[in-house]
Amino acid sequence: MLIGAWSPLRAFAADDGPKDAAKDAAEAAKAEFKLPPFPADKSVRQSTEVGGRKIGYDATVGSLPVRDDKGKTIADVMFIAYTVPGKNRPVTFALNGGPGASSVYLNLGALGPKRVQFGAEGNSPSDPAIAIDNPGTWLDFTDLVFIDPVGTGFSRALVGEDEAKKKFYSTQADIDYLSRIIYDWLVKNDRLIAKKYLVGESYGGFRGPRITHYLQTRLGVAMNGLVLVSPYLEPAASKNGDLSPLPWMLTLPSIAAANLERHGKLTDATMADIIAYTRGDYVTDLLKGRSDPQALERIVKRVTQLSGLDAGFVRRSGGRLETQAYLREVYRDEGKLGSRYDSNVTAWDPFPFAPGQRNNDPLLDAIIAPTTTAMVDFITRQAGWKYDGRYNALSYDVNRLWDGGKDENKGSVQELRESVALDPKLRVLIAHGWADLSCPFMASQLIVDQMPVMGDPNRVQVKEYPGGHMFYSRGDSQAALRRDAMQVYAAH
Repeated sequence: MLIGAWSPLRAFAADDGPKDAAKDAAEAAKAEFKLPPFPADKSVRQSTEVGGRKIGYDATVGSLPVRDDKGKTIADVMFIAYTVPGKNRPVTFALNGGPGASSVYLNLGALGPKRVQFGAEGNSPSDPAIAIDNPGTWLDFTDLVFIDPVGTGFSRALVGEDEAKKKFYSTQADIDYLSRIIYDWLVKNDRLIAKKYLVGESYGGFRGPRITHYLQTRLGVAMNGLVLVSPYLEPAASKNGDLSPLPWMLTLPSIAAANLERHGKLTDATMADIIAYTRGDYVTDLLKGRSDPQALERIVKRVTQLSGLDAGFVRRSGGRLETQAYLREVYRDEGKLGSRYDSNVTAWDPFPFAPGQRNNDPLLDAIIAPTTTAMVDFITRQAGWKYDGRYNALSYDVNRLWDGGKDENKGSVQELRESVALDPKLRVLIAHGWADLSCPFMASQLIVDQMPVMGDPNRVQVKEYPGGHMFYSRGDSQAALRRDAMQVYAAH
């Protein structure tokens, strides 16, 4: 999950004056160091059914320390590991994004042995948060380790806010300590020589190539495969829409895919035509601008057809469909809003006459309750890992504190290219939902098309599925992701 499409959400508070602020800071710092210790690791024996076969596994809730260069523990990182007895089993590490998201979405939505339904049209926050066997789990072909970065899940910093920003809530620091957590888990569990894979969703997809490269070159651990789910690989690609056609190229195909799906016409073939138009006549006409008076007419006619929007709205937009404006306009007559994570997932607009959208994304808010309830129930009741701190499925505090720094617009494409070049056996699968406007598939297609082949062209693939950011909330799309992921593992 990507909170705020990179731009961290900002919170503002009244200034109570330097004296009160200093006093509050001192009290907060004192409170930080009174946190009770985490419980010891806890394991419980469970089972799930995959393809008619029952699989027994150990579910372990545990933690690993993060230490500074003097050996002082400055954070505790919680993980949940699902392991099946047997020799030579691969191990897969999974991270979500945000920044500020725990790994619960990949765990209970996509890969883990149990799942809770969330993220699709018609799902409600008050639906029973009951975990059932996950037919799309990857546990039959790999062990799974889900990591909650500091400030998410139950993972916590043991230092004050300013120090936490430096050590955990910035681009490179985040990569450094998470890479070390992976290394430490492998050492602790005697799995260094196992085949190793990494899955990252959204901003976790931004993390994926950087962690892979850091492990390769700094910690001496090589990943065999990398699966990036709805990744946010290149922030700069979606900026500067006044000059560059790229931002509009990235989102138009996803808007068109959502419209096709609403009419039951979404197929690979129909999308191939739209992608070809986006790469060709659309970008050409955008670049022509006023030098060709008919360019805008051609754009308006075609974009109106593709989007299903009113021609007057498309004309006023110049055929450049800004995401939030589109999400209000497409459902305006129904009094609803679409989600940037899946524009065919809707909710009522509580402020339909406001000049702009006033509430948070309808899907983002709706998934917090079912995922939090189900995960805390599993951790504290089923596994018996008793801790009374707050569980953060999505932490807006982490997102608010995040410092992208000089790397904010750099992306992870350089590390993706370097990791693939360094290891001729590394396999990469980049998976997207057709209708995702938060991390549109077109960005990854363009990025991979510009990469040198470096041997086998199938080593880096982009795949698309019906759905949005969390396309795995749909059973057929989850099954397709599983099949494509199995090919990555089978290559080794």
